Amino acid sequence: MVNKPDIHESWYAVLRAEFEAPYFIELKQFLKQEMQQYRIFPPAKTIFQAFNTTPLPAVKVVILGQDPYHGAGQAHGLAFSVPEGIRPPPSLQNIFKELASDIGFAIPKSGNLTPWAKEGVLLLNTVLTVREAAAASHASKGWEQFTDAAIRALSENRAGLVFMLWGKHAISKEKLIDTNKHFILKSVHPSPLSAHRGFLGCKHFSKANDYLTNIGFLPVDWQLDSK
Repeated sequence: MVNKPDIHESWYAVLRAEFEAPYFIELKQFLKQEMQQYRIFPPAKTIFQAFNTTPLPAVKVVILGQDPYHGAGQAHGLAFSVPEGIRPPPSLQNIFKELASDIGFAIPKSGNLTPWAKEGVLLLNTVLTVREAAAASHASKGWEQFTDAAIRALSENRAGLVFMLWGKHAISKEKLIDTNKHFILKSVHPSPLSAHRGFLGCKHFSKANDYLTNIGFLPVDWQLDSK
């Protein structure tokens, strides 16, 4: 039996077996060694921030990222989000551009997406940690198995969720989702390298709210400056 991790009880109930699995024990040992040698992001206390800010029963929309920002001060446990006072990175700037075009979103100074997470938007990276200045350095160490289990748990335990899958990596997770129960929106990644090939103009945010409204859920208030 392992000590209970710092993750919301609703998520622990469906992911408990993952924390006790051999791969996760190996992942913890890898992280312990990494933390002894390097700076690791996000801070340890926010590794499960997405799960703790958006409990399983509260999820309405899932936005999948890949791994955390690897620059100092950027990552805080929510995909695409940065803390107050940190300039929004290019992918997030493109997300804001699309929101402005799609729903008349007022582009904020802050890139902190915590208000979305509190509204039911699960901002989930498929890898939850990274070494400073080394993108994808913690890929293929076990996190993907853990977050795949979380995506399956959402698919199985909930209905009527919107999954926004941006880029090949996120789209590869569609196989984990029951498409008869959930609404899938797919696009290229909002990165400056690809955003102009279909992310800008995808209207995912209005489509998500139209779907949620049609099935009797409250739409997401995407505006940030008013909160």
